[in-house]
Amino acid sequence: MRVHLLFLLAFISFSAEAFAVTVREIRVEGSQRVEPSTVLSYFTLRQGDEVTQDALDNSLKNLFATGLFADVQLSESQGIVFVRVVENPIINQIEFEGNKELKDTDLLNEVTLRPRQVFTRTKVQNDMSRLYDLYRRDGYYSAKIDPKIIQLDQNRVNLVFEIAEGPVTEVSKIRFVGNQRYPDTELRSVLTTQEYRWYNFLNSNDRYDQDRLSFDQELLRQFYLKNGYADFRILSSVAELSQDKENFYITMTLEEGPRYKMGEAKINAQLRDLDPKRLLKTITYKRNQWYNAEDVKTTTEAMTNALGDMQYAFVEITPDIIRNPQTRTIDIVYNIGESPRVFVERVNIAGNLATRDKVIRRQVELIEGDPFNQTKLAKSEQNIKDLGYFESVDIKTVAGATPDKSIIDVKVAEKSTGEVSLGGGFSTSDGPLADFSIRERNLLGKGQDLVLSSTIAGKRTEFDVSFTEPYFLDRDLSAGIDAFHTTRDQQDESSFDQKRTGGGFRFGFPLSDKWRNTWRYRFENNQITNVDTDASRFIKDQEGKRTTSAISQRLLYEDLDSTLEPTEGVRSWLDTELAGLGGNAKYISGKLGGSYFYPVAKNVVFSLLGEGGAIEGLSDENVQINERYFLGGSNLRGFARAGIGPRDLTTDDSLGGNLYYRSAAELKFPIGFPDDMGVAGHAFTDLGALWELDGTSGTDIADENSLRGSAGLGFSWRSPMGPLRLDFSQAYLKKDYDETEFFRFSFGTRF
Repeated sequence: MRVHLLFLLAFISFSAEAFAVTVREIRVEGSQRVEPSTVLSYFTLRQGDEVTQDALDNSLKNLFATGLFADVQLSESQGIVFVRVVENPIINQIEFEGNKELKDTDLLNEVTLRPRQVFTRTKVQNDMSRLYDLYRRDGYYSAKIDPKIIQLDQNRVNLVFEIAEGPVTEVSKIRFVGNQRYPDTELRSVLTTQEYRWYNFLNSNDRYDQDRLSFDQELLRQFYLKNGYADFRILSSVAELSQDKENFYITMTLEEGPRYKMGEAKINAQLRDLDPKRLLKTITYKRNQWYNAEDVKTTTEAMTNALGDMQYAFVEITPDIIRNPQTRTIDIVYNIGESPRVFVERVNIAGNLATRDKVIRRQVELIEGDPFNQTKLAKSEQNIKDLGYFESVDIKTVAGATPDKSIIDVKVAEKSTGEVSLGGGFSTSDGPLADFSIRERNLLGKGQDLVLSSTIAGKRTEFDVSFTEPYFLDRDLSAGIDAFHTTRDQQDESSFDQKRTGGGFRFGFPLSDKWRNTWRYRFENNQITNVDTDASRFIKDQEGKRTTSAISQRLLYEDLDSTLEPTEGVRSWLDTELAGLGGNAKYISGKLGGSYFYPVAKNVVFSLLGEGGAIEGLSDENVQINERYFLGGSNLRGFARAGIGPRDLTTDDSLGGNLYYRSAAELKFPIGFPDDMGVAGHAFTDLGALWELDGTSGTDIADENSLRGSAGLGFSWRSPMGPLRLDFSQAYLKKDYDETEFFRFSFGTRF
């Protein structure tokens, strides 16, 4: 038996060797664009190799994997291997038909196929899936897409996606199951997804979006955690599509759980020489109030900042939530890990291309060798943002060479600091006017401010030049010079023309972190000309030239979250001026004012402004018309420039006043546009009064301190070209002789 078996195996081996085929030649057939050598490069068999089924299979897989061929056939005859290929066509053009809601460019950006690429059905199917996803993100779940292939000569094709978009698929109903504490209406108000309403045509929140629904689940969870439901869970969230694919029905199944109150707050600190009692003041909640997860987060951040002020830069605080089901309370244990006291090793500046390092570095309130302080670090970041030179500012701390050292990395992204501003307005007295200015707030990257401005109108021409060095002699001392020339046609307001030419210099310095003082000197020639023959006698008496040599001072207090776009804090000022250091103008004046900002809600800011002023002549001198105060226009909306105050009723000339006060209350709020667009609405009311003249008396002069008031709505847009503001206001407290203004706008552009 063994002999027969050995004989059989030897026969099979001899037969395999006898019938084995060796490759004598490989022939490529059917290739047009693809060179035969390219086809052979993907072929695993070579001349002289033995033909095996595995080798043929591997070669076939390699050729199909290239995506170049629609079909490949392999065969062998007498040692010649034939490779017959059918090439995939080349895409000549991609078109979309039937799309109305989405543009061709949007669709083309979504697909991966492009003209002059190889056409494959797999890529077409992938692109169809991408297009379906794009339409579904926009709420078109009933959209149908049908790819059509148009054959051309030279093995080319046109690919046409025929699209039937169908109607928008709205969210018709949002239901909740398991909610006992809060009704459906209140829970729906928490979500960003909304039920369809005909009046919600300005947004698309009533369209189903899976990502938005996931975000809504997190919002719902945060809502319950803020209100004491620490065990809250979302058991399921189901979005059902109707058979006609026009409506979605969303159902969320909830488990509210019991409601908890705050229990004990404990601090478990592993830091040496740290008295935990010092951190108790950072706890933002009280015992027995309803549990709020946001309070725990806020307290953790406050503790981290407090420890940062104590030089613990890299401390980690982990709050442990301990539930007490019997008492329905939650104890919080704040675990503070070990960390050494940290000093600043160095400060790195990156991302500034035009701005010099020292301009940024002098805003950082920490230098090498200083003890680390989190409050100063946050203040440094805000200081850099308030420069207005950068799109973004990011400050991070990283570990230094040793555990007790920290490196501060300041990364900025610059933006254009040059500005071309154009402003305008319209009043019943002035008509149209335009303001034009060129400003570079970061001259040569040194932080210097250069302004060239002009106002051109039918009744006014004004030219101003101003230069400011914010860090004179590399110290926190600002210095600047100013020059101006103004001609103003005030015939309609006061029946005269005015010409002012002059200049001056200024010098500012800090008194403390929030107080700053600025001194100025001004010299100007003032000329009252072209007084109308029918002008008020009180104006005729002041015709001629007058020189002013004055020194002034401004005391400024600022405690704002941002000096550029404040949302919270206070700004107040005291301005005084003394004229009489030469020249023939002799007076003393003062202004006291302040602004208050309060964040009412997210992106909703209430602001309040109040200001009053007085001017008094010296040495029995009367205050002249060019030195008096005027109200109206930008400082009292709803009234024209010089629209209120003392007036000669016979000639209707505005005479200005020696005493005034004004106030403005404004609410800034979003109006449905994305936050990054910088679009906001404004509701405001202005109040003010202006009175008191020197050397005037008689029944033909209206001089009373009656209150004037106006209210209105405004619209602002932080456009790519610059800020734009429109105001519509109506005076509701006024005198018959006041001049009013309904519309005012301003516009700017940047370069």
